[in-house]
Amino acid sequence: MKPWPYPRIIAHRGGGTLAPENTLAGMRKARELGFGGVEFDVMLAGDATPILMHDETLARTTNGSGAIADTAYRDMLKLDAGGWFSRGHAGEPVPSFDQAGRLCVELGLWANVEIKPSKGFEAQTGTATALAARELWRGAPVQPVLSSFQPAALAAAKQAAPELPRGALTKGIPADWEHWMQVLGCVSLHCDYRMLLPQQVRAVHDAGYWLACWTVNDPEIARVLFDWGVDAVITDRLDRIAPDFT
Repeated sequence: MKPWPYPRIIAHRGGGTLAPENTLAGMRKARELGFGGVEFDVMLAGDATPILMHDETLARTTNGSGAIADTAYRDMLKLDAGGWFSRGHAGEPVPSFDQAGRLCVELGLWANVEIKPSKGFEAQTGTATALAARELWRGAPVQPVLSSFQPAALAAAKQAAPELPRGALTKGIPADWEHWMQVLGCVSLHCDYRMLLPQQVRAVHDAGYWLACWTVNDPEIARVLFDWGVDAVITDRLDRIAPDFT
């Protein structure tokens, strides 16, 4: 199989622990520190605008409340998505996927785009994310990888933009993992490193797929995983695992 073509150290939710998650500030921080790749979550607002958000409610990462699926993006723009993190980030907006994608292209950041649908919106979110990504990265030298825990979201992304690479997210690697990789047309498997065994790394590679691990915050663990042959790690600790870590 071909070598992993993307950055080996990927900044989780933009800037990891160094910036408010899923914000443009986080992506800028990652780039400032020399990281070449970021991971972030895409969900649909109540008006079907793809936005960057992890939770299905606004409470944890903004000064608002209520369900993401019930809140129009224009109303989210009134909220503060950075003040919870630090005073210096107060006023940071909830970014749209359009803004995030354009910034990634501008900064030369590769993106692992996690399709993170609100319950009941799996296919709709997969379709919207894939179609938007196709346009945002049109002509870019490296395309993003669209990943998700939700098979329905990945299936919809595959149908909407089959040319974009996809990654299957899972906690532990299930017995039927290869079946799902084939059905969903994925190029990579992304798992919780705590559930991984070295023989599974070999099995994934032998089947022709790449393997990434989340969320690795200890440099010694990252080193062990790379020794096993893991292709990439996603980390919160941009201050502990450097972008050129080997």
